[in-house]
Amino acid sequence: MQHNILYAQSGGVTAVINASACGVIETAARHPTHFGKVFAARDGILGILREELYDLSLEDPAELAALRHTPGGAFGSCRADLGTPESHPEQYTRLIEVLRAHDIGTFIYNGGGGSMLTAAKIAHFARDRGLDLTVIGIPKTIDNDLPQTDTSPGFGSAAKYIATSVREVSRDLSAMAGTSTKVFVLEVMGRHAGWLAAAAGLAFDAEDTPLLLLFAEVPFNENDFSKALQGGVNRHGWCIVVAAEGLLCTDRIFCAQAQQSGVFGHEQLGGLAPKLAGLSRRLGFKTHWAVSDYFQRSARHLASRVDVDQAYACGAEAVTYALQGKTDVMIAIRRTSDEPYLWTLEGMPLDDVADIELPVPRTFIRADGYGITESARRYMLPLIQGEDIPPFRDGLPVFAALQLNLVEQKLPLWSGSLA
Repeated sequence: MQHNILYAQSGGVTAVINASACGVIETAARHPTHFGKVFAARDGILGILREELYDLSLEDPAELAALRHTPGGAFGSCRADLGTPESHPEQYTRLIEVLRAHDIGTFIYNGGGGSMLTAAKIAHFARDRGLDLTVIGIPKTIDNDLPQTDTSPGFGSAAKYIATSVREVSRDLSAMAGTSTKVFVLEVMGRHAGWLAAAAGLAFDAEDTPLLLLFAEVPFNENDFSKALQGGVNRHGWCIVVAAEGLLCTDRIFCAQAQQSGVFGHEQLGGLAPKLAGLSRRLGFKTHWAVSDYFQRSARHLASRVDVDQAYACGAEAVTYALQGKTDVMIAIRRTSDEPYLWTLEGMPLDDVADIELPVPRTFIRADGYGITESARRYMLPLIQGEDIPPFRDGLPVFAALQLNLVEQKLPLWSGSLA
């Protein structure tokens, strides 16, 4: 029996999350006898509760195709989670009302570990109540910390951007170090996992390089760091420091934290780069610092072709799974070969990935704690291969221009709250 699909985006967006959306939309369109419309929720799970759904059948197919090369979250994302059916039954009652009102039989949630937890909660509720609802998760996070998948779409492009930026800035620094700046500090994202800091290690091929990486997995020691920095400048004349924002001090708290924020209750991290720059200046080095921040997850002009292909494929496979009657799984990438890099897709139970963080393995971190090993390089290099340049007009990239027409609401306004 034909039914509609509801797709939603959640968590921090990436350069390729919309490619996954494109995979969902285009694959569903090839099966009109099985699927009716594809709806997209405005601002993730919040849009479902508020019955704010975009009708994608009203969009220009060419603009929907352009999602493949459009960064950000085309339909809006959110940092919000559901409570349990026991603590917040009204949330689940509302979800089912919205799904039924719009004849939705497949729910596809595109996000990270917290999003997979939300999808798992909905799947369990559906099974417990005997509801005919297919629930599929699509992985997404630049942090690369989802388990049970070779990589998370979004990481490859962010890694390519960071490694490229570090390689480029090294040319600037080496040119100026004789009479000016000797140290450059870059703060990258990574609350509990240092994958993006590790990616900076791809910028150089040699073992002994003017680069210090600070991982979230390795507690920070100021004296050791100062010695390493001094040694790097002594040997090379200059040094680059790339630090994960979630760097822990020796007392096991974040070295830099701005404030507590959001429904998720996560700490808002920030301020690490200037702190490290201050340590460098105390050693007598002229120092500059920067925060890659949103640039690292929005740089679609430098996206990895492998990353784009995997993101699209995960979206397409989610619909294929729904066609086959498979449910309660996240689409996972399985590596079958390093050289050449070969991969396939499979479904992993949502319970095996929900709200579980995968840190950088210790075998990927150099013995001194300030660099990556050859095994880390062998793992990451395939993920940044290839270019997928978006179309340009007047010297600037062109992105999808969607109308984003909301469906007519059939239910009373939502007045509840989130957990």
